[in-house]
Amino acid sequence: MTQVKIICIPILPMGMVNAYLLQGPDGCVLIDAGIPGSEQKIGRTLAKERLTFKDIKLIIITHAHVDHAGSAARLRELTGAPILAHEGDAKHYSREEEMTFCPTGRFARLFYRTGFILQPYEGFMPDLLVTGQQAMDLQAFGIPGTVIHTPGHTSGSISVELESKEAMVGDLLASGILLGGIMRKSHPIRPPFEDDPHRVAEELLRLLSSGHQTFYLGHGGPLGAAEVRRHADYLRSLPNGPRA
Repeated sequence: MTQVKIICIPILPMGMVNAYLLQGPDGCVLIDAGIPGSEQKIGRTLAKERLTFKDIKLIIITHAHVDHAGSAARLRELTGAPILAHEGDAKHYSREEEMTFCPTGRFARLFYRTGFILQPYEGFMPDLLVTGQQAMDLQAFGIPGTVIHTPGHTSGSISVELESKEAMVGDLLASGILLGGIMRKSHPIRPPFEDDPHRVAEELLRLLSSGHQTFYLGHGGPLGAAEVRRHADYLRSLPNGPRA
């Protein structure tokens, strides 16, 4: 099995916003692009690993929220790498349609009022568009893994499954107090916004049934399988379905 090094890139301190670099023997894949202006932090992480922007062969954006897609267009310029995303969020990436936000609780409603999640970012069209339930093999980019559609957080959310049974799941769940790793980093929580918690539970259980043991998150983490299963069971117990 090809070894893949997973490098967490702290876009904001204490795990509040994470991007990830997957380093294989023949190049790197970047998962998520952070808020606008994150290219400098990503560049510093690359330099620590003795890499440059040109070592990135693919940029995967897990969904269209600003803290994941904000620097995608700029990073495409710097790296020359294509952007891969799902068609379900395509009109949000291009800025043709505004996103809707379904808060998961009181903190989420307060967070929404700060305007952070509403920041504008430079629109773009993904170069590689995952459609429907299509899966995309990453072997061509030097990574033994697959991009899969995992809706529920947004309609176009995607995750990366590695052959090592590690999964990069964006915002299917988060961890910590409020958001990130301030305290209780190993305790799963719902992200501030979530379209359909029951669908998220289905996707997490499917990943668990495939044998995934470690889950890397956009906020906080990583989490082990037992904690992810507990969270999925909690989501299934919620009384409301879509738009909870």
